[in-house]
Amino acid sequence: QLQLVESGGGLVQPGGSLRLSCAASGFTLDYFAIGWFRQAPGKEREGVSCISSNGNNTNYADSVKGRLTISRDNAKNTVYLQMNSLKPEDTAVYYCAADPLFGPCGLGRTSYDYWGQGTQVPVSS
Repeated sequence: QLQLVESGGGLVQPGGSLRLSCAASGFTLDYFAIGWFRQAPGKEREGVSCISSNGNNTNYADSVKGRLTISRDNAKNTVYLQMNSLKPEDTAVYYCAADPLFGPCGLGRTSYDYWGQGTQVPVSS
């Protein structure tokens, strides 16, 4: 069974940091672009970052540029999202998703075939 599992979420104060992980089971991530998405209460799910299957291409939403860094370790079948300088407006459920794509990745939801269950990230003092 193909599965993505996010971890690393939790309550963090404004200005703090978290590292989210997205681990795959039942398939190898080597041939997939991976995206991180988030959904805040009452808002639509939005793409925040993605990384191509070979790791050579990354993309970030304007709202997170300079604060979030995506990376992957194919040997561990895991993708990471390092989040620094967190703001209250970053509060959301964060999801990772896999797109069987070679080449540059995108932040549109429709191209991603496999999704995790999400991990909550509340940013509050």
